[in-house]
Amino acid sequence: MGDDGIDYNIVFPEPQISEKYWRGSKEPVVILLGWAGCRDKHLSKYSSIYNTQGCVTVHYTAPLKTVFISESFGYKELRSAAHKLLEILYDYEVENNPIFFHVFSNGGFMLYRYMVELLQSHKQFSSLCVVGTVVDSAPGSQNLRGALRALKTTLGPNVNVLLRCFLLALFAVMVVLLRVVLYPVTKYFHKNHYDAMMERPAPWPQMYLYSRADRVIRYRDVEKMVRALQEKGLSVESFDFITPPHVSLFRDCPEDYSNRCHTFLNSCMTNFEGTVRGKRFQVHH
Repeated sequence: MGDDGIDYNIVFPEPQISEKYWRGSKEPVVILLGWAGCRDKHLSKYSSIYNTQGCVTVHYTAPLKTVFISESFGYKELRSAAHKLLEILYDYEVENNPIFFHVFSNGGFMLYRYMVELLQSHKQFSSLCVVGTVVDSAPGSQNLRGALRALKTTLGPNVNVLLRCFLLALFAVMVVLLRVVLYPVTKYFHKNHYDAMMERPAPWPQMYLYSRADRVIRYRDVEKMVRALQEKGLSVESFDFITPPHVSLFRDCPEDYSNRCHTFLNSCMTNFEGTVRGKRFQVHH
């Protein structure tokens, strides 16, 4: 669907499945944010993890130019997409449902960063209730080699060799200049996603899934983020799948991956329902 100027998909579960899992409570809305170059058919496989549990799912992947070009130059196009995605919840009248994010690679994490900022600062979205986030193969920090691998994979073999080399060289120069050499200055105008989320993280529970064999996102960057958030007193857990390549955790370990997502979602929902009951108790007594 693209009625809102962005190409997203929303899937509603069968009512009897929602009732089976959530027993009359509002089912979670899971927002899946794809990696750069991800197609909807890929996200649909992850969506099924949650649809089979009676969740509503929204899938969206930011355009390549927005992830690789606009964000590197400091244009906040992704903020506009983040705003539209949150507005979709009102369009489909699920703004009162608990919200859960599932974020892939830096492409998804860059967009997630703006959604978190809007949820924390924008009056329109202050009533939305996020219960948790799963982060898959992210975030990475100033990893030029990984970024080039990601862009090369995304461009694919069908792009002319000379054009591919030109684009990779241009991207490398741009990233080194704006995101490494000049970053001590440019960060005052536009912090990168990694620093922004470390400085002002999401307050809800988070689970980071990654692999030390990932050649696009350094596992040390993920572990550094996890430690920093835990030191801030946030509820953060992580798991290293060790051997799968970048964004291949589910493909290589489908059962373990699905179970971890289900267990974490259920834990977040239990905490959320306990909080809601507590608030009701305070109101009535």
